[in-house]
Amino acid sequence: MAISARFPQFISARTKKTNLYYVAATTVLCSVFYLIGIFQHGGFSGRQISAAAILPSVPCEPVNKDSIDTTNLTSSSSTVSLDFAAHHAAEDLVAVAAPPPAKEFPPCKAELSEYTPCEDTERSLKFDRRMLKYRERHCPAKEELLKCRIPAPFGYKIPVRWPESRDSVWYANVPHKHLTVEKAGQNWVRFKGERFTFPGGGTMFPRGADAYIDDIGRLINLKDGSIRTAIDTGCGVASWGAYLLSRDILPLSFAPKDTHEAQVQFALERGIPATIGILASKRLPYPSRAFDMAHCSRCLIPWGQFDGLYLIEVDRVLRPGGYWVLSGPPINWEIHWKGWNRTAEDLKAEQDQIESVARSMCWKKLKQKGDLSIWQKPTNHLHCKANRKVFKKPLFCQDQDPDSAWYTKMESCLSPLPEVSNIKEIAGGALANWPERLTAVPPRISSGSVDGITAEDFSRDTELWKKRVAHYKGVDFQLVEKGRYRNILDMNAKLGGFAAALVDDPVWVMNVVPVEAKVNTLGVVYERGLIGTYHNWCEAMSTYPRTYDFIHADGIFTLYKDRCEIEDIFLEMDRILRPQGSMVIRDDVDIMVSVKSIADGLQWDNRMADHEDSPHVREKILIATKQYWTADQNQEGSNASS
Repeated sequence: MAISARFPQFISARTKKTNLYYVAATTVLCSVFYLIGIFQHGGFSGRQISAAAILPSVPCEPVNKDSIDTTNLTSSSSTVSLDFAAHHAAEDLVAVAAPPPAKEFPPCKAELSEYTPCEDTERSLKFDRRMLKYRERHCPAKEELLKCRIPAPFGYKIPVRWPESRDSVWYANVPHKHLTVEKAGQNWVRFKGERFTFPGGGTMFPRGADAYIDDIGRLINLKDGSIRTAIDTGCGVASWGAYLLSRDILPLSFAPKDTHEAQVQFALERGIPATIGILASKRLPYPSRAFDMAHCSRCLIPWGQFDGLYLIEVDRVLRPGGYWVLSGPPINWEIHWKGWNRTAEDLKAEQDQIESVARSMCWKKLKQKGDLSIWQKPTNHLHCKANRKVFKKPLFCQDQDPDSAWYTKMESCLSPLPEVSNIKEIAGGALANWPERLTAVPPRISSGSVDGITAEDFSRDTELWKKRVAHYKGVDFQLVEKGRYRNILDMNAKLGGFAAALVDDPVWVMNVVPVEAKVNTLGVVYERGLIGTYHNWCEAMSTYPRTYDFIHADGIFTLYKDRCEIEDIFLEMDRILRPQGSMVIRDDVDIMVSVKSIADGLQWDNRMADHEDSPHVREKILIATKQYWTADQNQEGSNASS
């Protein structure tokens, strides 16, 4: 035991002695070699040894190789003078072309400050007026595309922040007083000082939109989260949608660009989701089963005409069990017919026509109270298919994609709901109530209806965009500032993860699913309780200039590579972005070289950043801000003032 206890101490002492031997031996050897070196270079005479004595002397002047005397290269001649003159000039180098300057885009003429390319009044007059086809989208040909930047009107101000903007906006930003005169008695909009104010009135809600929505809420449940998305057809200045927002219901309002000048523009300036659109001959650019509620308040759409074509389109975009709310002519015609300047017989015939079309689509009329009437779409089509023996029209559409809605012609046939096994089952799957709906796996995904996307993919995508949005807020601090941004556009929304990550911020997001995308995911976006539209980014969007405060573009330029000019997409982004608005563009590094050049040409303040995961990832991020500038006060030409 004693030997065992001393053994580690013995080993340690022996190891220390061995290390000392190695150190001593190394020191001796180094000293010996040092002394040998001194002896070889002149011994210990004390004289200094010049570098020339050790190193060979090489002349610096240029010489011919053939004339070199190799026998003298090691000589230490002191007569050789060093030549430090330059023997090459910049002119002798191969010329390298300088990178081309960024292409500059001049300002457009001042009168184009409200230019909407695909709803241009002059162009529209060339098209068929039947069914108001001339008010649909008619985009310019490639050779007609403008290559200039749309100016803001002179005096344009940074928009009023939400929620104040709901009730008040700057006159300079939407300089149109027409509605203040035409709708003076209906409390749509008023003008005072430098601002327009919105009392919340409407043609059919003289007590205000809030009280009107309360009336609807007494007939159907607006509080339990079952109604989240709503479409307002013929929206006026969108006061109905404005007051729905405070109830956690997300509206999307549309109206044509018509005699009610700037109604959609007012809505957007107020910070309310809206777009230019019309029920004419083409489907609305939304998927089937998108909205929980549709609304028309004296929207003047001929619901009963053309074999009920427009009600059939509302049926397509309503989810199973969704509601259609109608107020205004012909509802309650018995009271109002004299004030509407129509005969009682005419109004009764119109209501009978609407009731007939609704029954033929298997809608149930829930209530009619005062000026309101509400119908409900069936939750499935089991009974509806059986009663086609009674209702010969409309028939069910055959071999038609109900989600196809980009320049798709409307047909007077019903879009069939997904099959069910019993009468109580909800076609396509039941949706969770809001807010659980946002993160619950959408029925389109859980049922396998979306190619290549699983529930696990959906969950990963949701977490990915939480991470990415947090990163965006780190590089663009204005995203963190509440109220700085209100109207946001996602140009390639995919599953809506970007919008979902912003749900707690006071913003709304227009989620665009490009028609060129490999997978149509817009139905998934709506099943999450979000809103969006189909679009082809080779064309202009159906909206006014200066619609959005912030634009997000994920992979959009890779998607449209070789489809159309990147600069045309950029010019459209510049048109719809507000002065001092920002954008985040993420794409492959090769594409981003061109992207940055065009951003420079548009005079955007911009900077490139690495991917949030690593600088080695090929995908890069461009953060850009549009400068503030307006049209010149005194010139109608192409000049603009910065």
